[in-house]
Amino acid sequence: MSFQLPPPPPSEYAAVPASRTGERPRLGRVALLAVLLSVIAGFAGGVIATQLDQVSSDSGDEAYTQVTAAPVVSDAQDDDASAVARVAQRLANSVVTISSDVQNGLSEGEATGTGVVVTSDGEILTNAHVVDGATEVRVRFAGDTEPVVARVLAVDAGNDLALLKVNATNLVVATFAKPGSVRVGDQAVAIGYALALDGGPSVTTGIVSALKRTIFTDSGALNSLIQTDAAISSGNSGGPLANMRGEVIGINTAVARGDMNSAANNIGFAISVDEVLAVLQQLRDQAAGTTREEGFLGVSLEARTDGGVGSIIGTVQPDSPADTAGIQVGDIVLAVDGEPVNGQAGLVAAIRDQNPGDTISIDLVRDGERLTVTATLVARPKE
Repeated sequence: MSFQLPPPPPSEYAAVPASRTGERPRLGRVALLAVLLSVIAGFAGGVIATQLDQVSSDSGDEAYTQVTAAPVVSDAQDDDASAVARVAQRLANSVVTISSDVQNGLSEGEATGTGVVVTSDGEILTNAHVVDGATEVRVRFAGDTEPVVARVLAVDAGNDLALLKVNATNLVVATFAKPGSVRVGDQAVAIGYALALDGGPSVTTGIVSALKRTIFTDSGALNSLIQTDAAISSGNSGGPLANMRGEVIGINTAVARGDMNSAANNIGFAISVDEVLAVLQQLRDQAAGTTREEGFLGVSLEARTDGGVGSIIGTVQPDSPADTAGIQVGDIVLAVDGEPVNGQAGLVAAIRDQNPGDTISIDLVRDGERLTVTATLVARPKE
C-alpha cells in the first residue's frame, strides 16, 4: 500500500523541537530578548518616576509619615498546596532532562528535551525527535548536578517515541493513567524542560481540548493524539501530560503553528496513553531483536475536496484484505477501529500499529449510506 502525503494544512503542525544551544542564531534571539526586556524595564521605570513626581508635586508641604509594620507571612502548610503543585511534586522525580550532542550535516550543537522514567532500573521514554541525529545522549535526574550517559535502545520515528536506558537502580517510576480514562474537559498539567532554562522543569496547566486528533509532521502522520491548551514549548518534547492525580495521560510531542492565512493559539498535542503503552512494548521488542511486521490493507486514498470528513478510496488491490472485505473504489473512509481518518495519511497512521492477522473495523460511506466492514490484515509486502 503506497500513499502520497498531501500538502500541509493551513495551520502547520510541528514536532516540538528540542531546545538547541551552541548556534549563533540562538544567541541573537537571546540578545534581542534582553534588549526588549531592558526597554520594557526602562519604560516601566519612567512611568513610576513620573507618577512619583506627580504625587510629590500634588502633596504640597504636608509632612510625610512613614508607617512600618511586620510583613505578613503565610502560615499555610504543605497540605494546602494547590492541586497542580501536588501533581508536579508527584512527578518531580520521574521527569528527567535529556541532552543530546546532535550532528546534522556540517552543523553541530546540543539538543535538550524531556523524558519520563518507566522502570526503576533505568528505562526512560521520550520523543524520537529528541534523540534524532544524536551522537551521544545524556540524562540528568531531578536534584542531580551531573548527567549520566544513556543508550538509545529503540526508536519508532513513525510514532515519535524512543526508549532509552541508563545504568541506575531504585528510580521513581511514573504512573500511567488507565487507557480510555481521558475525557475532553479534564484538567491537564504539562511538565518539561521548556527552552532548556536553568533549574527544574516548567509546569503549565490547561485542559484536554480534544481526543483522537491526527496531525501531519515532518516525520509523517501522528494519530490518537490528545489536544491540550496547556502551554508546550521547545524542550517539553518527551515530557508528560498528566491528569490531576499525577498520572501520565500522554507524552508531549507537537504544537500547532499559525501562518499568514490562519492563527493557532494554545494548541498542543500529546501522544495518548493508549498509544504510548502499545508502542512502549513494541520498542522493548525491538530492543530485544524482534523485527515487527506492519499490517497491510491494500488501498490507496484520495483527499476529499468538498469540505467533508474522511478520505476517498482511490484503488483497491485485487485479493488484498480490502478487496476481501468488500471495500470499493469511491467509498469514503471515516474511521478505523473508531479512530477518525483525516486525509490520505490518516489511514496509514490508523493501521500502522496493527499486526498481520489483526481484524479491524472500518466505517464507510457508500452512495450516501453509512456502513461498517471488517478486514483482516496481512503482512506488508516487501519492497
